[in-house]
Amino acid sequence: MASSVSRLFLEQDLKRIRESVKEAEKKTSGEIVPFVVEQSDDYERAIWRGASAAGVFALAVFLGLHTFTEWWLPFNMPVVLLVALAAFGCGMALTHYIAPLRRILAGGALMRHRVSQRAAEAFLAEEVFDTRDRTGILIFVSLFERQVLVVGDSGINERVKQEEWDDVVQTIIQCIRRGSYADGLVEAIGKCGTLLERRGVERRSDDTDELRDELRMSDR
Repeated sequence: MASSVSRLFLEQDLKRIRESVKEAEKKTSGEIVPFVVEQSDDYERAIWRGASAAGVFALAVFLGLHTFTEWWLPFNMPVVLLVALAAFGCGMALTHYIAPLRRILAGGALMRHRVSQRAAEAFLAEEVFDTRDRTGILIFVSLFERQVLVVGDSGINERVKQEEWDDVVQTIIQCIRRGSYADGLVEAIGKCGTLLERRGVERRSDDTDELRDELRMSDR
């Protein structure tokens, strides 16, 4: 089954991204690995929070009507519990299918943590560390969380400070907001190559292409 992320990129988009990596790597010994995931976690905690909130809200409504009004509700306790259970299920479904609600209930801190974890996993799985001078760079995009991380190996981090990647990150985020996924990656990869060249991550005469240039994609 194809990744849902792959539907965002046409074949010509993948070619443009691949060519942009090749072009950027002509300027530097850096090895650029672009990686896009649909989401970095399922955020089951957020789904349970939404379900619990809906169930508690339903019980609170019954309790409020019973305590503060004279309305007569011909419901016994089993029926009230069934209604609360139904509300629990509705809350779970709504949180699962409504992405903005799931983001709110997950919270920014948890999402940043999960994206950081997933980026670290991708760094290892794609063997970004496996270059002669430790000059691998992962450009990691997690769509659901709307977060982008640039993770450099030790040979890169000696030359480039983390905050210097901010322009690369913002380029991708702004293009994604417009729905221009491929354009964002192509432009960001170009800026990445220019930054590495400016910071002295020079290309050697015997440099080889150590990591493949294709865009990596995954649902998780």
